This record gives sequence, structure tokens and C-alpha cells, in this order.
Amino acid sequence: MIAITGATGALGGQVARLLADQSPTLVVRDPSRAPDVGGEVRQASYDDRAAAELALAGVDTLLLVSAAESATRRQQHRTMVEAAAAAGVRHLVYTSFVGAGADATFTLGRDHGDTEQAIRDAAARSGMTYTLLRDNFYADVLPWFADASGVIRGPAGDGRVAAVARADVAGVAAAVLLAPEAHAGAIYELTGPEALTMAEVAARAGAAVGRELRYEEETIEEAYASRRAGYPDAADFELDAWVSTYTAIADGSVATVTNDVEKVTGRPARTLEEALRP
Repeated sequence: MIAITGATGALGGQVARLLADQSPTLVVRDPSRAPDVGGEVRQASYDDRAAAELALAGVDTLLLVSAAESATRRQQHRTMVEAAAAAGVRHLVYTSFVGAGADATFTLGRDHGDTEQAIRDAAARSGMTYTLLRDNFYADVLPWFADASGVIRGPAGDGRVAAVARADVAGVAAAVLLAPEAHAGAIYELTGPEALTMAEVAARAGAAVGRELRYEEETIEEAYASRRAGYPDAADFELDAWVSTYTAIADGSVATVTNDVEKVTGRPARTLEEALRP
């Protein structure tokens, strides 16, 4: 049995539709929003260990889509990992982030590093195998960094980002779920086919979506100030995540291009334009 969490979201939903002929089990918070792919729908949230363990009963292979950013995301992920191990899941596939670890520049990458360690620990105790999909930033999302006037602002400097199409991540996840033994212990760094500066992203993404976009450099101090002004109720962890998106680009943390998408799926990674194509 294949199970997919987060199937009401963009990534989990794509994976569920790719595997519709397998009738995957969908583990979601709100069953009314689950896509109809012919499989069973089970209800559980990432912070409810008992419900999660029940929802994962009988599951052989699980796609654990990372939860929405929150102050409690690390604990939510650990709850799901422990529930998977206790329920007897044989193989866990997790959507992580490139460079995940305690010292990641992108602050949310530190959350992913914590989850990866939880997965390793659970695997050592239970015998569960796993695959880590370390995604770069989503190419599909980059144009939406722009404000209402079409300006993308941040402290990215001349750094580069090898952004990946969400559809390529979904394709890799689907391929791994279908043949987990072939990917046991693998860590895939999922990127696009090229690394672009934010100025290049703005120009090319703007042309692709039919909107004039441009990039303006900010200092780190200016970036925090502009985001505090725009989102006065934002928590500190949110501000840190937003600003470190750009500092991770500036310091080269997300610039490495790999061929892992093609290695797993057999097709080249989509370009920025292809990722933005309707």
C-alpha cells in the first residue's frame, strides 16, 4: 500500500494524481478536500500521534510531504516519523531541502535537517528504509516573490538559484514510491537544469508569465525592515525564513545543479519557462 500525506496541497496532490492507477491511500486533515484518485482517504493531522498511527496502519510506502511552516513544525514532523515507524511503514520518502542541516543558511532547512535526523533514528530502531528528496526552491513560486509593482526585493546579491519545478519533484516522488527498494538510502538533490541570478529570474519569469518583473537588491537590514512593515504580525521565524531565502541564494547554498531529476525520472529537469507554462 502506498500512502501520501498532504494530498490536498500542490505537491501531494500532484503525486496522488500521478499514481491514480495505484489507488494510493491519502492521509489528510480535511477529507472533503482530498482529490479523487480511487484510493482510501484517512484523516489525521501531523500533531496527532494516535490518529496518524491509525491512519498509517497497513501502509508499506509513505510519502511524507513536509508540513506548512510553523513554530511547531519540527515536532509535527517527528510525530509523523514516529507514527510511521510504529505503524510498520517499510519505506518513508520525505520532501526535504537542499543543504538541510543545523547550519543551513535558509532557516527552514534547519527544520528539515532535524526531520532527516529523526528519520535516520527511527530507521535504525525499526528497520524502516527511507529516501530523502532534497528540493531546491520551487521555480513555480519565484514570480510570486514580486510585489504589486512587479519588484522582487531581497539580499540575494549576484548569487544563483537552481530552482526546481514542482512537477519534477512530484515526478521523482512518484517514481520512488513505485520502486522503493531501488531508492533505499538515497538522497536526491532536486534542482532545475541551470542556476540563475535573481535578476535573470525576474527577466525570464516575467517574460514567461506576461508581466514585467525586476529585481532590486536590499541589505539584510532593509529586508527585515520591509517585511516587518508589510507583515507587522509575522513571527520572527517567518521573517528569518523570508530573508534567508535570499541570503541562501547570495552565499551559494542553492546554486548547485544536479541531474538527479533525470536520473530518477528519465527526463530532463524542466527549465524555468517550462515550470511556469500553464
